[in-house]
Amino acid sequence: MSEIHQFVPRFEPGATGGAVVEIRAALRSAGHRSEIYATEIDDRFAYHGARPERDFDSGAEQGGGPRATIVYHLAIGAAMADRLPGAPHRLVVLYHNLTPASFLEPWDPELGPAVSWGRQQLRALARRAELAIAMSAYSEEDLRAAGYRATTNIPLPFDLTALASPDPSVLATLRSDHSGADWLFASRLAPNKAHHDLIAAFALFRQVHDPNARLWIAGGASSARYEAALRGYVEALGLDRAVGFTGAVPASHLGAYYADADVFVCLSDHEGFGLPVLEAWSHSLPVVAFRAGAIPEVAGDAAVLLSDKSPATVAAAVARVAHDAALHEALVARGRQRLATVFEPTRTRERMVAALERVEAGTVDVLVRSSRS
Repeated sequence: MSEIHQFVPRFEPGATGGAVVEIRAALRSAGHRSEIYATEIDDRFAYHGARPERDFDSGAEQGGGPRATIVYHLAIGAAMADRLPGAPHRLVVLYHNLTPASFLEPWDPELGPAVSWGRQQLRALARRAELAIAMSAYSEEDLRAAGYRATTNIPLPFDLTALASPDPSVLATLRSDHSGADWLFASRLAPNKAHHDLIAAFALFRQVHDPNARLWIAGGASSARYEAALRGYVEALGLDRAVGFTGAVPASHLGAYYADADVFVCLSDHEGFGLPVLEAWSHSLPVVAFRAGAIPEVAGDAAVLLSDKSPATVAAAVARVAHDAALHEALVARGRQRLATVFEPTRTRERMVAALERVEAGTVDVLVRSSRS
């Protein structure tokens, strides 16, 4: 039985943690021995059975296998990257993208060094990785620039079933006071996500188009300083009763926010993939998004993509989606179609397993040629 194990610095709820769980399940279903090793394991995710990183170092959990394929999830600088098992193990880098420090440092200078460290490690690992997998063609360009010889791109494995059962009490509360257009953006609070632009556009939308509109900002914060700035901005604009910060919430609660919303608005400056866009489609939400990073590639024709995110432009786009029934229906139908084809979960998991099996078989060159043909 071959061994393909995943290494992640912090195993926690979110897009990366969810992908790690999905990949392990797919590998085990394909007959591989597969474990998750982490330096830190979030208590909320402990039930998934990840192992402490030191277990692999001791050899206690390897089942006697002399050689394993190590899949390292790279999303930020981490000491784990410098401690990854060496020969005879094979290395695959699974790249979740690194936000350019220029987006982060003006708001939170402390975030810049961690990203710069991650980029140094990305280049260093290129010397020994047999394959690097990106979540999008946009992110794959980063890998090639960092010196990886063999690269491919496979959409982020995901499971949206947990969002499909909204908490009834949360949903009832949201709908009881729903009198205007409800905007939703679900993502961690970080400067590159540009929540400040979202708030500015929403403020103008209320002034010009819909005084009863609400904005729900869902997700935990990776920058306490940025979160404080956003809350201060909302207060200064007098929008305390119209803008809600949910913080990190269970999937059933997040599902309720998706079920209640009228439009999903993403003005992020940098996305390596953009899973929340797919989450919005799964709840039949139309999407308005800024044309940045991997968003155009992921969204295709199933979103209103904006090259300008000035408040007036964004507000007008959302108003059009809210009032043009034909456009609304077309966006929802296209989103559902992309979920069922381009991002069909079973196919995505199969592609990931096949790529890792190519590494095991020593036929990575075939995979790379086919992905670029």
